[in-house]
Amino acid sequence: MVELIAQFGIAIGVFASTNIDDIFLLAAFFSDKELRVRSIVLGQCLGIGLLVAVSCIIAFFSLALPPGYVSFLGVLPLYLGIRKLPSLWTVTEDAKEEENVQTQEKIIEKNTGSQIMAVSAVTLANGGDNLGVYIPMFANSLSSIPLFVLIFAIMTLLWCFLGHVLVNNKIAGHWIRRYGHKVLPVVLIILGLHILGDAAFQ
Repeated sequence: MVELIAQFGIAIGVFASTNIDDIFLLAAFFSDKELRVRSIVLGQCLGIGLLVAVSCIIAFFSLALPPGYVSFLGVLPLYLGIRKLPSLWTVTEDAKEEENVQTQEKIIEKNTGSQIMAVSAVTLANGGDNLGVYIPMFANSLSSIPLFVLIFAIMTLLWCFLGHVLVNNKIAGHWIRRYGHKVLPVVLIILGLHILGDAAFQ
């Protein structure tokens, strides 16, 4: 039971920290009257789903590795977390964040294909760090992948809801944009140490 609760907490923390920027992209999408709400939600779900699917496939390939070696994949999130540590002491400029959101909006506006595919493409483009974190996490606990997938699915829908709320709540958006990214390096380091800790006991 303790292990289940731990996996549950890790999954929520990892998803929230690796997708904090998606909340603002979703808010930008929802503020665009030309984009249908259903297309945004389905596009986000498709994008996250593809990232998770790729991570699962690569994690299953890790079965060919000796059991102890899989845990050493924890070096990846640990490295990403340490690399992002300077953000804890850096104040993110709102103007820079807004410029990034506007760029993503332009990508959507210029896309002549399906709105769903356009939104999912932006989600994938912003998902580089996701793969670097999901793969070692899944590989280290293959039996927990169904739980991770379920939590990620619920969190994706929650993210869409929060993005929609932020369209009408600039105060909350300001604080999340200013301090939300500071959570990521801490979560990555904790996850990396957790995975590497398993290697020490094998």
